Amino acid sequence: MPLRTPVAPEDPPPVEPERPLPMECCDSGCDSCVHDVYADEVQHYRELLAAWQERNPGRSPG
Repeated sequence: MPLRTPVAPEDPPPVEPERPLPMECCDSGCDSCVHDVYADEVQHYRELLAAWQERNPGRSPG
């Protein structure tokens, strides 16, 4: 009997970005610090999540 391939949801929720590890920041005031990049990614994730929740009322992203 062949194995069934799981069906992916048609509209998967966005994936939350991973917080940078403390050792990833060099504390030298870089123009694109990993913490600044993370903050931008979190903001973008929240926008995508809000749009996803509008399209998928009642569904949980997790």
